[in-house]
Amino acid sequence: MADSDLHSDAWQVPPTRYLETRPPAYALPAEPSSCYVTMRDGCRLAVDVWLPQGAEGPVPAILIHTPYYRRFAMRPGGQGERCPNAAKFRDLFVPRGYALVVVDIRGTGASFGTRDSFRSPDERMDAREIADWIVAQPWSNGRIGATGISYPGAASDFLASTGHAAVRAIAPLFAVWDTWADHYYPGGLLLNRLAQVYDELMVAMDHDRRDLLRKFAYFANPDLAGPAPVDEDPSSKLLRQAVAQHRGNFRQPDFMADLRFREEPLPYDARFSSANISPYSVRRTIPKDVAVYAVSGWMDGAGYANSAIARYLTMRGNPVHLLLGPWDHGARCNVSPWRRQVDPEFALTGEILRFFDEYLMGRRTGLREEAPIHYFSMHGERWQAAASWPPVPETTRLHLAPGALQAAPAAAGEARHQTDFGFGTGSHTRYERIAAINSLDYYTDWQERQAQLPAYDSAPFERDTELTGHVIADLTLASSEPDASILCYISEVEADGTVRYVTEGLLRALHRKEAPCPPDYQATWPFRTFRREDAAPLTPGVPERIRIPLLPTSWVFRRGSRLRLSLAGTDADHIKQVPHGRPPELVLQLGACALDLPLRPFEER
Repeated sequence: MADSDLHSDAWQVPPTRYLETRPPAYALPAEPSSCYVTMRDGCRLAVDVWLPQGAEGPVPAILIHTPYYRRFAMRPGGQGERCPNAAKFRDLFVPRGYALVVVDIRGTGASFGTRDSFRSPDERMDAREIADWIVAQPWSNGRIGATGISYPGAASDFLASTGHAAVRAIAPLFAVWDTWADHYYPGGLLLNRLAQVYDELMVAMDHDRRDLLRKFAYFANPDLAGPAPVDEDPSSKLLRQAVAQHRGNFRQPDFMADLRFREEPLPYDARFSSANISPYSVRRTIPKDVAVYAVSGWMDGAGYANSAIARYLTMRGNPVHLLLGPWDHGARCNVSPWRRQVDPEFALTGEILRFFDEYLMGRRTGLREEAPIHYFSMHGERWQAAASWPPVPETTRLHLAPGALQAAPAAAGEARHQTDFGFGTGSHTRYERIAAINSLDYYTDWQERQAQLPAYDSAPFERDTELTGHVIADLTLASSEPDASILCYISEVEADGTVRYVTEGLLRALHRKEAPCPPDYQATWPFRTFRREDAAPLTPGVPERIRIPLLPTSWVFRRGSRLRLSLAGTDADHIKQVPHGRPPELVLQLGACALDLPLRPFEER
């Protein structure tokens, strides 16, 4: 099957059809113009500008603020895409009447300066000054949008938060809302391999280490020859000076390790915490008339779908839209096991073009008349529309019994599960792509891996049943140790015995205390502050109730299939041991353990 929007009744105008109404009208220049723009502190940022050739009068601009090179230089005679980070946006927007402005953030590419953190607050102020520069150009009509995948997507939130009057619309694609809880510390557990691999990528890029960079599939083309200099630097003298400054950049594993608790200040700077690198912290200064399109996928890293949903819920006072597809990070793959091909067929570019046409260019596209939420149900292989989140407001409660999930509460009893610190989910998981690892297939060995874990199975479904939203594992358990990692996995066990990964949730027991959602991070699932003052060790052997939200998904369990809950105490391939060298025994009180599942019948159309 396919994730195509054609032949879907979820849209009045499917994105593919909208894109067909907007064929290219202008020529794309062979090269951009480029220059340095000087910031308030004297730091010079490298800027590329792509203008539609043949356009009459000034045009709106779309800004991409990236740490992944605005453009590569090429070896003499080399071939390949020089703008792998911005090419799809260049080819989409510029021939349709937009200017595209791509900027190397300070400390990266051909820009000067050093990076003092991941998503430094300096970058937010730089974005405002770039916006000032854009509106002062003769080709600008004074209207700016911003977009990008992942890091540049979150940068669009920060740009909007400056309150710059020219910024009218942003599309954060596959971008975090909370860098701590939805990216590096899901459930309060540090993704240690992610921090290390991402650091290797940024050292390769920031230090212009092409020998290291070619290890990453995204940048494996041997003709790529480092960051491109700007037009005023034909000898690359300034480029070399800028790259030399990058040696002072922060190092990701060390930086993230210093952020042990959410919103706790760095030991050397009382003004800086994880809030400073998270868009939620600046949402109050995003003007109410700025339109927002949040996009993510069901296999988008550790919690990017949570971020997209939280962004939508938190920004409901703005014109806001939400799109959730069967995709990994950046929609590089259709992750549905029933896909027709690896590459997504959904016209994401058509949907994003329609959004900017509506809110930035002022065209009447009909987007405001569409449902605000669209999502794809895997195994049903169908797009659906919704007026609000969650789409399935009622939940079905299944109780844990010995080896089973059942409608009635189980009799009192215990289930003892000894943590195996050797268990891991492997290298084809939702976590690899956010570390720039080129995954194409997901959980291909899940049948064997989940067989190592204790499991609880439902009865076979009597009809096709849709699960859409957040599963909540409501567990009462004791641990033999004062801390533990608790990982919950949902699988579909098909009638023929095939076991397929559906979703997962994880929580460090230290962070089990729930709290009301703050105004800046609205959620419909259990919220934790992950702050030091709310963290508390367990009392070994004493049961406590702990609710664990699993990552959201939309999945159809076919008639005859069963739903399986599996439990683990670690994922050795992605998180550290908790506690070190002391694998806990987890003791479930079966009479007080259940799953809350957002289920409803699924009707074929």
